[in-house]
Amino acid sequence: MLTQADLPDDIDALRALVLEQSRVLAEERAASEVRLAELNVAKGEADAEIERLQSIIKAFMRHRFGSRSEQLDADQLQLGLEDVETALGHARAAREAVAPRSRSDQPRKTNRGSLPAHLERIEQIVDIDDKACPCCRGLLHQIGEDVAERLDVVPTTFRVLVTRRPRYGCRSCEGAIVQAPAPARIVEGGIPTEALIAQVLVSKYADHVPLYRQAQIYARQDIRLDRSTLADWVGRAAWYLRPLRDRTLEELRRSERLFADETTAPVLDPGRGRTKTGQLWAYARDDRPWGGAGPPMVAYVYAADRKAERPDIHLGDFAGILQVDGYGGYTALAKRRGQQLSLAFCWSHVRRKFYDLAASSPVATEILRRIAMLYAIEDEVRGSTAEHRRLERSERSRIIIEDLKLYFDGRLRQISAKSKLAEAIRYATGRWAGLVRFIDDGRIELDTNTVERSIRPLALNRNYAKRRIMRRCQRRGQLLH
Repeated sequence: MLTQADLPDDIDALRALVLEQSRVLAEERAASEVRLAELNVAKGEADAEIERLQSIIKAFMRHRFGSRSEQLDADQLQLGLEDVETALGHARAAREAVAPRSRSDQPRKTNRGSLPAHLERIEQIVDIDDKACPCCRGLLHQIGEDVAERLDVVPTTFRVLVTRRPRYGCRSCEGAIVQAPAPARIVEGGIPTEALIAQVLVSKYADHVPLYRQAQIYARQDIRLDRSTLADWVGRAAWYLRPLRDRTLEELRRSERLFADETTAPVLDPGRGRTKTGQLWAYARDDRPWGGAGPPMVAYVYAADRKAERPDIHLGDFAGILQVDGYGGYTALAKRRGQQLSLAFCWSHVRRKFYDLAASSPVATEILRRIAMLYAIEDEVRGSTAEHRRLERSERSRIIIEDLKLYFDGRLRQISAKSKLAEAIRYATGRWAGLVRFIDDGRIELDTNTVERSIRPLALNRNYAKRRIMRRCQRRGQLLH
């Protein structure tokens, strides 16, 4: 701040000083207005972000405490979690840009992922330029090093595989021409290699990327492929892979125990412009929980309907334990095969019946608590031998099962036979022999989650296919039934 002593006596100098001060004040005012505008923009962005995160939190609350009709499905829940975690990452980056983390700071607890040993390691050395001591200029020697590993990726790179087949002729015999035969191809005369076709299949069926989106991805590198061309590749690959599927199914039929499940699949009904419902059946084996020697595998079979004879045809001469949900077709199958086939049912399906009622029923809550005790024992014995699992179950799980059966019978006499709770109890007691079979056989799991995990990708692809078919029918101006 200027004092009276700082003011010049000369009028011109005084005028120049006033003008300079006015200019400085104007610049400061303009800078303040810019900062205020930036703060307002930042405040608006912050308010929008807060509102977005609050809506996500409300959705989570509905998923946790709302009625079933309002709850999110698993995929929507994962998307919401991704949004929240992305916002947290943005906030952490902003904080670290202002105040970088020091070595003494505790690292945040998070799963950063593991780096498998089989991945190629590309080493880079970040070293000092001058290896002379900054104090005495003597030669420095290495006393250690810090090593950090980061996960890197080489983006998908297309390349052209050029195959040359020289032709040879004989100077003496003009008609003799010798040439190596052309390698076999999935698409004769076509451009894809087997690796490219495998990539298309994995993207479509494992990563749920429709063919038209794959065509768009290829187009970004100026590779023009029609969706119909990709579909032709998929169809040809399916023909070549069918013997492998049949061989897998044949191997599964020789197993001691299998899981089975089925899900719907919308397929076009030619000539009608609408869909019909087909069925995709999954048959899986996973003996790792009890130390079995058979490798895990799964086979999928399409059928036009859900008739009870379908699994009978698919399973062929299978004899052993079939672990399934409550679909009546499996019960009919077991009756037809008699001693050859034993059914084991799924406690996860039983649990779901009571989970829907737990919010309003103390009885359902108590049943869930007892089922949770069974799962706690299973967590302890998973991975041990079948005999050890049998002994532990016989000693610890049997009494829980026997008490639960008494609890079921007692509650059925006290509640209305038409209630949802009675219906859930009858679902369990009507399948009791198959539900308790796991106690005396260490090879049996408590539920069918193994095959449900295997069939989940089919359900995701089904949803994508249904939306695509709906759009196709809408474009034709027809109603999708």
